[in-house]
Amino acid sequence: MGSTPPVFIGAEEVEKHLHRASLLLPALEAALANFSEGAAGGVVQPVRTVLPVPRHGGYLGVMPAYSAADDALTTKLVTFYEHLKDSSVPSHQATVLLFDPSNGTLKAVMDGSVITAKRTAAVSAIATKLLMPPFAEVLCILGAGVQAYSHYDIFTELFTFKEVRIWNRTKERAVQFASAAHGPVRVCASAQEAVTGADVIVTVTMATAPILFGDWVKPGAHINAVGASRPDWRELDDELMKNSVLFVDSRDAALTESGDVILSGAEIFAELGEVLKGTKPALPEKTTVFKSLGMAVEDTVAAKFVYDAWSAGN
Repeated sequence: MGSTPPVFIGAEEVEKHLHRASLLLPALEAALANFSEGAAGGVVQPVRTVLPVPRHGGYLGVMPAYSAADDALTTKLVTFYEHLKDSSVPSHQATVLLFDPSNGTLKAVMDGSVITAKRTAAVSAIATKLLMPPFAEVLCILGAGVQAYSHYDIFTELFTFKEVRIWNRTKERAVQFASAAHGPVRVCASAQEAVTGADVIVTVTMATAPILFGDWVKPGAHINAVGASRPDWRELDDELMKNSVLFVDSRDAALTESGDVILSGAEIFAELGEVLKGTKPALPEKTTVFKSLGMAVEDTVAAKFVYDAWSAGN
């Protein structure tokens, strides 16, 4: 008798079981802390392997992880393409494979794009909760792609901002974002206008050179830097990187993959998991940057959440 074939859980179904990114907060906080615990935390996760596709300006990333606390084993396959001629194709696409860790059987193949968008935004929200200044009133989002929407949703759910601003390289997309938002969003003509006086800044762009500059940023602001996931790509300038307290999801990944960290020579103060564990302070009174590269274990706990919810309904 053959083994049961893996189930396929498409984007719509993933969205149904993961309708709010905030559902992932407890599992992600635990996973980040476990990762920063080293071997004792039970997270086995290499830095992602990235294979360039030079002919087409693309990359294929392979992101495996095992979490002992969740007894969950996954790998995510993610593609990202810099300058697509066909704008109907997303710049990032992903699939997550979920295995039975006891015997290696493939249990599920699921859409990874929704998972990536939601878990990334949820991790940024965790960083923001710990690092943003008290009485933060202005949220600024640079970029208007998928991650802008997922960040807006969880940030407006968890925090109370008096004003939300957006800037995007092509203004039409920023206008589109503002009209789709469930509250007032101010479309700004320049990144500088959007950033000036903002308490919390989210950069979710495909920029390869800095679009956010230290002399624009209000002292004490918190920045979630989510784009620029290659060692030669930047979103933030040297001044901002060097004059902020720098937090990362993974030291190893930041020193291998983040152009903002590598090229600025900025010193990493802590991993987010160390702050969650209480071994490093959060320092919300300082100007802080959380450089998010995204970790495979975040996909692992998110995929397990979706699979468990799917199984309960079937």
